Amino acid sequence: MRIAILSSQEGWHVNALQAALVARGVEAPLVPITRLLARVGGRACLECEGVALEACDGVIVRTIPGGSLEQIIFRMDALHRLEELGVRVVNSPAAIERTVDKYYTSFLLEDAGVPTPRTIVAENLDQAMAAFEELGDVVVKPLFGSEGKGIVRVADEDSAYRAFRALELGRYVYYVQEFIPHRNEDIRAFVLGGRVLAAMRRRAPGWKTNVAQGARVEPVTLAADLESLSLRAARAVGAVYAGVDLLQAEDGRSYVVEVNGVPGWRGLQRTTPVDVGASIAEHIWGLCARQPAAADGRAARLP
Repeated sequence: MRIAILSSQEGWHVNALQAALVARGVEAPLVPITRLLARVGGRACLECEGVALEACDGVIVRTIPGGSLEQIIFRMDALHRLEELGVRVVNSPAAIERTVDKYYTSFLLEDAGVPTPRTIVAENLDQAMAAFEELGDVVVKPLFGSEGKGIVRVADEDSAYRAFRALELGRYVYYVQEFIPHRNEDIRAFVLGGRVLAAMRRRAPGWKTNVAQGARVEPVTLAADLESLSLRAARAVGAVYAGVDLLQAEDGRSYVVEVNGVPGWRGLQRTTPVDVGASIAEHIWGLCARQPAAADGRAARLP
């Protein structure tokens, strides 16, 4: 069996996945997602540095790096093409598209009945200022982004104007979300294959609780309602595995604020005896092993 790992570079997560897959007798080449080559007609239609991706049993998408609009669209097109050819892509391109875009995630959560903070997404300064006036204390987030980078909290009109004016100059979309008082802590639940594999509480000196921003982590056992929220959130975006961020508000209500479809787990691994990388590899290996083969030697087209 061969399961390729698509990433922008080698690193801790890639090494963990490769080691776990190799231990199961699986070839696990690292494929730079920025070096994809597609062909229409003729020989191998999707390859990268000598690896014919359509001949793989599966592909694990480890990172989707930034780039131009054309580069990002081409990479996602390539993932869709692989799936059409019957290659098991995890997470699926549809799930990645849903989770990389915060607005997409937000409305899918709402449609699934998963509580999420009130959010207004706008394209011009006047609309953004009206959103601030409506919501009051807000968190302004980049539509695409992770690890808490570029997120700012705005609580007064002058600060809102300055922040929105800067976004206007860069022709960004305004993603404005109500701030939920949460005692400077949240929970990251790691969902894999329809279950919560592990969860951690993140505590920070300020309101940002990302591990990349310096939050402290500790293990936590989820109450039944939070476990249910986590599983419903992952199902809403169609993710095989996901990092679900939960906020427990000071007023007792619980919210899902984000679902990460390409989640890291280095911080989580410090809080749990479960080998997260090995668990992901085992689950994806099982998905690929159960996938029936087509008559031409490729995997059958996925439903």
